[in-house]
Amino acid sequence: MFRNLLALRQLSQRTLSTAARRQVQNKVPEKQKIFQEDNGIPVHLKGGAGDALLYRLTMALTVLGTGYVIYELLSAALPKKK
Repeated sequence: MFRNLLALRQLSQRTLSTAARRQVQNKVPEKQKIFQEDNGIPVHLKGGAGDALLYRLTMALTVLGTGYVIYELLSAALPKKK
């Protein structure tokens, strides 16, 4: 029983430690160089293919959503024939 309590005590001390387990490399300076570079690319596309895909998806959803809203407004404004 004492052995289990000792193991539990060691485990709790390890998990509550404030020391970092591994160091993470700071990538901010690299990203700043990419985004501050004057190469004619809009800032919302400088992140690469992922940003371009996200931009196109957002634009497609916006256009489809606007079309759907206009359709619903027209169908609500025009009376239905019996």
